[in-house]
Amino acid sequence: MVTLGCSKNIFDSEVLMGQLKANSFEVEHESTKGDAAIVIINTCGFIDNAKEESVNTILQFADAKERGLVEKVYVTGCLSERYKTDLEKEIPEVDAWFGTRDLPRILKTLKADYKHELVGERILTTPQHFAYLKISEGCDRPCSFCAIPLMRGKHVSTPIEQLVQQSKNLAKNGTKELILIAQDSTYYGLDLYGKRNLAELMEKLSEVDGIDWIRLHYAFPSGFPMDALDVMRINPKICNYLDMPLQHITDNMLKSMKRGTTKQKTIDLVNEIRDKVPGITLRTTLIAGYPGETEKDHEEMLRWVEDTRFDRLGIFTYSHEENTGAYSLNDDVPQEVKQARAEAVMEVQQGISFEINQQKVGNTYKVLFDRKEGEHFIGRTEADSPEVDNEVLVSASESYVRIGDFAEVTIERAEDFDLYGKVKA
Repeated sequence: MVTLGCSKNIFDSEVLMGQLKANSFEVEHESTKGDAAIVIINTCGFIDNAKEESVNTILQFADAKERGLVEKVYVTGCLSERYKTDLEKEIPEVDAWFGTRDLPRILKTLKADYKHELVGERILTTPQHFAYLKISEGCDRPCSFCAIPLMRGKHVSTPIEQLVQQSKNLAKNGTKELILIAQDSTYYGLDLYGKRNLAELMEKLSEVDGIDWIRLHYAFPSGFPMDALDVMRINPKICNYLDMPLQHITDNMLKSMKRGTTKQKTIDLVNEIRDKVPGITLRTTLIAGYPGETEKDHEEMLRWVEDTRFDRLGIFTYSHEENTGAYSLNDDVPQEVKQARAEAVMEVQQGISFEINQQKVGNTYKVLFDRKEGEHFIGRTEADSPEVDNEVLVSASESYVRIGDFAEVTIERAEDFDLYGKVKA
């Protein structure tokens, strides 16, 4: 199994591998041994770079099949959902193409049975102590730049009782941190319960024995359920952390992007979130070079980033995606300008991150350790999600910690995106 793209794809691959294992397949994730008879590639089709990586990976395994190194190559995921007809013509070596909701069909093709009794039992590709928990699939938002609804369909929430059972199974196998993911976690529950039900879901998950941290990703700003913040503030298991992609700040860009909000509403929302949960870590994602973005729009976004001082921030350059609302617009910002604007935003963020990290020197934090690398044990605080955020490094010659365990760490030194500390005796 080869997985490309986001955490939602990781979750899907883990579920598929769990089903295959239950059908007595020997299955490995991104094995380096090169001895697999069957390769399944779970692709990403979000933006140009991701599509290119997916196509290159498919071609690599198609070539391996031609040379007799593998017997079968199957492709699933977002790229396959979106471009199946074109890809079938271009890469005939692939044995079958599947969409994002074709798990039963993949299993049938492999002469495997779909095991309904496997509620949330998966083969984790992450370290055992943390796991992604996909709380819903698809998205009902009309954002003009985004092709996800084309690939993932309409929003469908997973019932609370199923998510609780999945979490119990994960906890039983040593998972301590749940990272809640969705295309739009803000929308959770509307289709099932007639209301946004994120707060109740978080409460129920926090009752699962063995789960210590619950982290919330991918919240949409418009219609955010504020009662979820009350649970976050009161409940010690809910990390004071929110990943909320805001994409831009000028009114004309937000309107063209069909974000359903304004600059002032966005500023008010960020302030309200910080008032409700003092000390919350806020992560956001932005887009540089959307059609029609002027130098004035860019400067306004830069000033807003400086003023708002997000704890964590990432930025993409705009990718012109067919069949999206923005595709009819003129992609008029040159690639080098998009890149320069993105770099300018990240330069501002780097300075903010450095200043915030300096304030942590001398303080002690609860750290969950993910791995050992070279001379350091590497972990994360409550303020940090895996792969995308800051890390805490502890010298392996001075301290010993077990991977997957928590430890209290006193920060001795800080850089732009990393903290260095010592385990408290």
